Amino acid sequence: MLTIRLARVGKKNRAQFQIVLQEHAIAPGGRHVEVLGSYDPHSKVAVLKEEKIKYWLSKGAQASPTVHNLLVSKSIVSGKKIAVKIPKKKVEEVKPEAKVEEAKSEEKKEEAKSEEKAAKEPKIEEKPEEKAEVKAEEPKIEEPKKEEEKKAE
Repeated sequence: MLTIRLARVGKKNRAQFQIVLQEHAIAPGGRHVEVLGSYDPHSKVAVLKEEKIKYWLSKGAQASPTVHNLLVSKSIVSGKKIAVKIPKKKVEEVKPEAKVEEAKSEEKKEEAKSEEKAAKEPKIEEKPEEKAEVKAEEPKIEEPKKEEEKKAE
């Protein structure tokens, strides 16, 4: 299927476009069948070969949404403009996933380290009852000493 679309030409930060006819599977900067015009987005100047564009559209070529809107604004094609969707950058989508994966891998590493430390340390098992008894006895021992000191004075 043939497509009429924009192919970027021009300098860095100073884009200009050729309006070209090419197979839809070929990259926009690649081989084209015919050049149908040019467009400068900075000055909004479009130089179009109207007869050739109408000819190829009658033969079944499809215009990209941006070119269709340009042709509608220049009154070459009648109809409504098409909403053009600008794709979002994929780099931003990858970063949050990578962060989640990194966090998970770090958690796994920390768990493995804590398990290794626990395995290396000898386990001393104390009954909770023994601890309670020791704590309960300590304050009782201290209090009688204080009372004896008071009596001695």
